[in-house]
Amino acid sequence: MAGRDLITALREGYAAEIIKAGWVTDPRIERAFATIPREAFLPPPPWTIFPPGAWMKRTTADPSDLYADVLVVLDAARGVNNGQPSLHAAWLAAVDPKPGETAIHVGAGSGYYTAILSFLVLPDGAVHAYEIDPWLADLAARALGPCEHVSVHPVTALGGPLPPADVIYVNAGLSAPDAAWLEALQPGGRLIMPWQPVAPGGVTLKLSRVDSGFRAEPSTAVGFVDCVGVTSAQAGPPPRPDAVENTRSAWLVRQRAPDDTATAVYGEVWFSSDPV
Repeated sequence: MAGRDLITALREGYAAEIIKAGWVTDPRIERAFATIPREAFLPPPPWTIFPPGAWMKRTTADPSDLYADVLVVLDAARGVNNGQPSLHAAWLAAVDPKPGETAIHVGAGSGYYTAILSFLVLPDGAVHAYEIDPWLADLAARALGPCEHVSVHPVTALGGPLPPADVIYVNAGLSAPDAAWLEALQPGGRLIMPWQPVAPGGVTLKLSRVDSGFRAEPSTAVGFVDCVGVTSAQAGPPPRPDAVENTRSAWLVRQRAPDDTATAVYGEVWFSSDPV
């Protein structure tokens, strides 16, 4: 089998395996992972890879090694990686980007998962990718250059304003979403992020904009590198010990003041045990 055909076959098998591992049933997500070449969104080899949760790393120059449920080191000093594919498959299924929608990717890294997002919003959608690290933003911009519906912004996504969005996909750990992100989220829009109010790690948090506020759904444990540029107000105090179990909604302070249902309060955004 020719090298290109072998890689194509490996990528298709990898796509099938990671959506199974992520409990994903959407064939569009499998097609996206089977189509997008991961090596195109990485610096030149050799690459350092490792399975989730493992401290043992190995170095490879073989692109076939990238087509497994492994993380790829991008910046070892800061702990920045091209993250676990099965986790991202599950997150993408949770926010369900649809053709024609606009997505914002916060912490786009080298652009691999931006490319997956861009595939899912075709043919008429758009993706705005924010990456504050100049080297990573340049990698992403180069790899995503052929995608006319993708814009790479080499700046912070904190503080807004941001374009109106149906999906906001956050790949950096925070105590709370930035108020500008909630303001950018369209009715029916979905935001997913690592909710990490206490180091190390945290949980997946999905927020959905409904008529009366933002429905909150904390779920699986995750660990992402912290978001750069977070203010002390956004970092905030620790949440209530039962916050993960009891948080049901999120609110902008200007729309509803924190009350006795608060599970955590962070500047302009707070979480509540009150469902919406």
